[in-house]
Amino acid sequence: QVQLVESGEGLVQAGGSLRLSCAASGRTPSRYAMGWFRQAPGKEREFVAGISWNGGNTYYTDSVKGRFLISRDNARNTGYLQMNSLKPEDTAVYYCATKASLLLVRSPGEYDFWGQGTQVTVSS
Repeated sequence: QVQLVESGEGLVQAGGSLRLSCAASGRTPSRYAMGWFRQAPGKEREFVAGISWNGGNTYYTDSVKGRFLISRDNARNTGYLQMNSLKPEDTAVYYCATKASLLLVRSPGEYDFWGQGTQVTVSS
């Protein structure tokens, strides 16, 4: 089993920034992709950003391109989501997820393990 713990939740004003972290522990694969998802009240969980096992490939949903940056530190088994220029529509519970894969993965159904989620609230 792999345990994922997100941190960095917060309440910020529109235009502000937050950085989320996702620490992996337990029987982590030697190579795994990581993704960030979010779910707003009454909406389905949506893909936000993904990163391949070595950080060589990243992908963002259109609504966050140019504002969010996904990264990872494999030595620390930790992933990050830097969120800048936040908008009220970014308000959601954010989840990180991992999959034993060399490649970037976008479909939530393909991920093996999930964190418990962390709340991000952006006020207007």
